[in-house]
Amino acid sequence: MQKKQHVIKRVLPGSIAEELEIAAGDRLVSVAGTEIEDIFDYQFLVQDTYIEVVVEKPDGEQWLLEVEKEFDEDLGIEFENGLMDEYRSCRNKCIFCFIDQMPPGMRETLYFKDDDSRLSFLQGNYVTLTNMSDHDIERICRYRLSPINISFHTMNPALRCRMLNNRFAGEALKKADMLFQADIRMNGQIVLCKGVNDGGELEYSIRELMKYIPVLESVSVVPVGLSKYREGLYPLEPFTKEDAAMVIDLIEKYQRECFENYGTHFVHASDEWYLMADREVPEEARYDGYLQLENGVGMLRLLLCEFEEEMKKHLKLGEIPDSSPRGEISLATGLLAYPCIRKMAGQMMEAWPGLLIHVYPVTNFFFGERITVSGLLTGQDLLAQLQGKPLGRCLLLPENMFRSGEDVFLDDMRAGDLEKALQVPINIVKSSGKEFVDAILDSSN
Repeated sequence: MQKKQHVIKRVLPGSIAEELEIAAGDRLVSVAGTEIEDIFDYQFLVQDTYIEVVVEKPDGEQWLLEVEKEFDEDLGIEFENGLMDEYRSCRNKCIFCFIDQMPPGMRETLYFKDDDSRLSFLQGNYVTLTNMSDHDIERICRYRLSPINISFHTMNPALRCRMLNNRFAGEALKKADMLFQADIRMNGQIVLCKGVNDGGELEYSIRELMKYIPVLESVSVVPVGLSKYREGLYPLEPFTKEDAAMVIDLIEKYQRECFENYGTHFVHASDEWYLMADREVPEEARYDGYLQLENGVGMLRLLLCEFEEEMKKHLKLGEIPDSSPRGEISLATGLLAYPCIRKMAGQMMEAWPGLLIHVYPVTNFFFGERITVSGLLTGQDLLAQLQGKPLGRCLLLPENMFRSGEDVFLDDMRAGDLEKALQVPINIVKSSGKEFVDAILDSSN
């Protein structure tokens, strides 16, 4: 096997590593006499108050460095590969995989399917367990890594093999037993496919997953996303309003049972189900501390709660400020969140009559009209549907429309390109109720 080259990219100023004259371009060889496999070995082994570190200089000279430090104090090293290992790609061929439903010609990184348990701990990604060895499980248990996010999808082993198109997918569920016995905290998800793992199969899965409480802290149920690029793929159908209502009723039945018996609501329907069924999202207490926000569970309720709290602060419990904000601005969002965003904008216009806020729902023609979340909207759809509409002094867009930390849409159009085409400044807004209120007030002054 090729030896891993843990090359140091950066040494933080004022750090232990800088004091030891470790420099960018050096290679980490070992810590505490152990050759490092990946970032988890490194983070675990550098915790002690006394460690020996071997680094290799670019000319091949090796330095043995003795380090005395506070427990858990970091050395101040960043590596060229943040994972210190190759990313593990997914070996499954899931019937619902969204990457298989992507159009051709997009940037290469969007087609990479990861199924790497280490990214579950570092970034919150969900893993299927099919790509994990006994060695991986042993290290997770030894290092006490948690929580791990698991894509269960079904607890029926035979059905799981069919859904993931992997003959080992059912057997992989036994790894959850090992994690449970080691008391490694878990969160789970079920991507629900109509006529496949819903109905009685969903009920069976919930009951089986309840056996892992409290180590398994939560399970989210999310509807499958169906783009228009499904030629040759498994024939999946979209859920209807009536389907969504039945899913919610089933989940809420088990929420009541779980809360009565375990003090947790445990299983949660993503926001999409409530919007699809035209029902109010649950009250804040039912989300158990928002354990699955990144999976679209409770995002709208949290947004509404933050919005209401921020409105109270600005209005000072009902007193309208003398210098009321005025002006015309616009917002754009996906079809799913549109009713909620329109409601919040309406409340702000009612509180401050000098405000005029246009809220535009944008249909996703790029991926298909069944995709209704704002995070999958493209610059070209925004341009086509906003051109010629009154946009006011600026256009506000949620940050989930853009690549993380950048101003680039999924189709590689930049915010600046959209600004020029629409001839209006664009303000990228963080996804919180406070930021929503502040961005509108700041844009109108």
